[in-house]
Amino acid sequence: MFVVNIVYADIYLHMPRGSNNRLNEKTANRKTGNRMFDSQNNNRGGYNVGDLTDRAANNDQTKQYRMTYFQSSASSLKSETGVTFLPWEWTAQHGCGGNEDSDPNKMNCHLIVQYMCQKADEAGAIVDKNINAIRDGTSTNRPQYQAPRNNENKSQFNGRKANNLKADRGLQEPFEWYDKCTQRKRNKGLFTADQKVGDQSKNTRQNPNGNQNGYECPEERDYYPYWHPTDWKDIGILAENASMCEYFQAESFNVKSKFECVEKWPNTNQYKHYSQHNNKIDCEAANGEWLEFHNFLEKAPEFTTEDACKKANGNNKPTYIWARPIYSYAKVCLVALEKPYCAASGFSRDNHLGNADNLEAMRLDWKLPYFPSQAKQRCVARLRYNITTDDYDPYFTDSRMNRNFNPIVISPIQQNPAVDIGADNIPMRLAINTAQFGRTFEDRTHTFYLEPRKRKAGSKIASADIDDGLNIQNVNIRGKRGNIVQVYPAVEYDFFPTNLTIKSNEAVHFQWTGSNTHNNNAPGGDGQTGDDGEGTGGTDRGNVVAILDRNHNYPALMEDSSAIFNNVKKVHWAKYGTPADLNSKPMDIAVQMGSSGYYQCIENCPNALKTKAQMNNLLNNAPASYPGMVLQFKAGTYHYMCSRNNNFSNRSEKGTLVITP
Repeated sequence: MFVVNIVYADIYLHMPRGSNNRLNEKTANRKTGNRMFDSQNNNRGGYNVGDLTDRAANNDQTKQYRMTYFQSSASSLKSETGVTFLPWEWTAQHGCGGNEDSDPNKMNCHLIVQYMCQKADEAGAIVDKNINAIRDGTSTNRPQYQAPRNNENKSQFNGRKANNLKADRGLQEPFEWYDKCTQRKRNKGLFTADQKVGDQSKNTRQNPNGNQNGYECPEERDYYPYWHPTDWKDIGILAENASMCEYFQAESFNVKSKFECVEKWPNTNQYKHYSQHNNKIDCEAANGEWLEFHNFLEKAPEFTTEDACKKANGNNKPTYIWARPIYSYAKVCLVALEKPYCAASGFSRDNHLGNADNLEAMRLDWKLPYFPSQAKQRCVARLRYNITTDDYDPYFTDSRMNRNFNPIVISPIQQNPAVDIGADNIPMRLAINTAQFGRTFEDRTHTFYLEPRKRKAGSKIASADIDDGLNIQNVNIRGKRGNIVQVYPAVEYDFFPTNLTIKSNEAVHFQWTGSNTHNNNAPGGDGQTGDDGEGTGGTDRGNVVAILDRNHNYPALMEDSSAIFNNVKKVHWAKYGTPADLNSKPMDIAVQMGSSGYYQCIENCPNALKTKAQMNNLLNNAPASYPGMVLQFKAGTYHYMCSRNNNFSNRSEKGTLVITP
């Protein structure tokens, strides 16, 4: 089997915001490094979950803010129209990309971008009551887990699951995912060097003791492509070199089915979700079934037979398959996934959490999917960063090279070896940890929504629909409260993308989120603590006001015809439920964007400037998060800044939008 060992190094997502396992801590260091996943990152870094209002959400998940992005439309299936683009940005400490001739790097790397979603109603509640909702939780504690007893029955499992799942704990992978990981035997064909590794899939060379990190399965985390079904869907791969893309795309679970051993609960005809067997021979010898599973975008329950499912396919339509989804043992109609995007990674230098060779941070533009059900989706996404060296072949070194005393096999890498360089036996010891020589790092987002462009008949949420043929670019605010040494390895505030060029028939969705608990107090690890900035300590705030030039630090007056909001051509969506024509008035748009939604308009609307209590001039009583507006602009070049955070010599939060005809 050809398997790429994924190595994780320090990696931090800045857009969408990566949590690095943070929730709402007021400290510079996160409280629980294994809360949701194994990042292998420094305890600093990461962004708190967003707050909906000007107050911390605390123990109320309804007061947390989830970023909302609009899905692509059906027209995106047949053309480059109706696409919503969500740009990703990250920094990776150990470098990536390059080649041995012009841009040599000190190690090999791959970057894997993935997501998973659950169908939700308009309010965001998960529709399928049989699954546990993806959530950020309100506790910084790790989810609980208790392993099954021998000969457990279905009733005992249900009780064990109920006892372990706590509503205040964050949840991404299902409980069943980690449960099966703890029971299934690990892949014994993998290279483990001289590490003493346990026997289950929770044990790997990087995690030999099988320590729990959320409900993540360590074996699936450490290796890509994985050989069993998973909950994750591939977005894209930035590979060590482009020659590997054909392999990655062909082996992706998006397009290639995977098999798993399935057994039944004792004395029943019901399938259970876990088995110790990881191959067909052992599975069938134990009277299990080696079943085929397919990944999918969403289920299509309207097609109830295989024939109806196949007939639903056609030109410019989603692809439907009749197949077995994960955690289900009957075949149903599924919306198939496309193969992931793949390209050679751009170059970034090692030991540098900063920009790549184009003077911008590493990024990837995600073309958001189109869901035929037109249902809202609650989602989470992750970025995995895999690094290896050439001290051993990262692709063809397997268990045959593991240290063994009978017969004697010497691993090609050893723990902190003493070496002789051939100079009269001068003793030298190398700093090599074989659990981290080839290594995997990771960051994940908080929960977010993918919203349909059209409202269904009878919708209680009033808003303008978004044209199916409209391309949408997202502009958000990255960073958190504090100066660079206080927030590092997170970043200070800025708009992202900072510079955006689009056509006048495309649109921009301005939106941002922030926390009310970014205090960066002690403990601070090996960095400074504190939260330098304007306004109330610990609070993130953002807004957009016009400037006439990026060298300016004073807002432009609305009377100036070249100011950005005087040139809005069309408003496609207003989250607050007011008529679209109201928000098409330049002054109303400027008021809403400048107040982070504290004011909705000048007059004759809820939260009007002329009737609502005055907003603090540093936005202290404005919401930390703003769902924004989708705007089209006339051709031209427009500049903008944040009035609170733009602090000239200390930090500059400015952006430029170029609209071409």
